[in-house]
Amino acid sequence: MPRSNALDRIQRALRETGTESSDFDLNPAFRPADRSLRPAAVLIALVERPQGLSVLLTKRASGLKHHPGQIAFPGGKVDDIDTDVTAAALREAHEEVGLEPALVNVLGAMPIHETVTGFGVTPILGHISGSFTPVVEAGEVEEAFYVPLDHLLDLDRYFVERRRWLGQWRAFYTVPWGPYYIWGATARMLQALAKRAA
Repeated sequence: MPRSNALDRIQRALRETGTESSDFDLNPAFRPADRSLRPAAVLIALVERPQGLSVLLTKRASGLKHHPGQIAFPGGKVDDIDTDVTAAALREAHEEVGLEPALVNVLGAMPIHETVTGFGVTPILGHISGSFTPVVEAGEVEEAFYVPLDHLLDLDRYFVERRRWLGQWRAFYTVPWGPYYIWGATARMLQALAKRAA
């Protein structure tokens, strides 16, 4: 898909109405009642690549206490120093992969995604202008890589899988790419974007 068409499609998708998503969408019986979510944000960064517009993803460091080795967007919880969720997403992307905020043209935000760990995550979409080479923060990120946007906007690439967790079967979304197993909250947020762009 030509670059301009891909960006237009994303901008149209952001103008569409959409509902909040959740790690519990496929497992509503496990959703806790009346819990307070901690604010967080992630950056869905669209980067110009030889294969076309692509999304920057990271593989979390294997030594981390939470979600080691999982595929994720750059991002994290909103800190007191952040003016809003966009500032948090840009700060975290700078810390994790060395992305200068000035390189990011913020396109908009998706509805909040509720995680099983108690965060209300706002996905911020941004287009990276100019050249950018990720420099990963070794303590947090093992690797940064790109997935073509065409792949991630194709709803036929998404699958629902199940595994046992805490003695119960839980279902979750996946969107595999080469050797990378993209699943859980990351896959669900991408699936929500793909549905809006369809």
